[in-house]
Amino acid sequence: QVQVVESGGGLVQAGGSLRLSCAASRIIFSLYGMAWHRQAPGKQRDLVATITRGGSTAYGDSVKGRFTISRDNAKRTVYLQMNSLKPEDTAVYYCNTVPISDHWGQGTQVTVSS
Repeated sequence: QVQVVESGGGLVQAGGSLRLSCAASRIIFSLYGMAWHRQAPGKQRDLVATITRGGSTAYGDSVKGRFTISRDNAKRTVYLQMNSLKPEDTAVYYCNTVPISDHWGQGTQVTVSS
């Protein structure tokens, strides 16, 4: 089963940027689509962005134009570049495969201060 380790979160002021990384193992990474999800306190986990194994991307409406998902198959890593961050982006960010796996990582906390 897939194992993922997310990193790169932190505390940033509104308008700032962060780059998240997700290293995957125990799968043939290049054969999988990947996705970033996030969960804010007291809310359900939401899909943020996806990238197919061919590199096509899609984004949730709330992050479109501000976030960019990318992948490096040689490094078995998927990234999420987050620009123009807003306080409402505060959440724990998780990555997972597409189709989704039951095996979630620990996530990485992103906190955006106003």
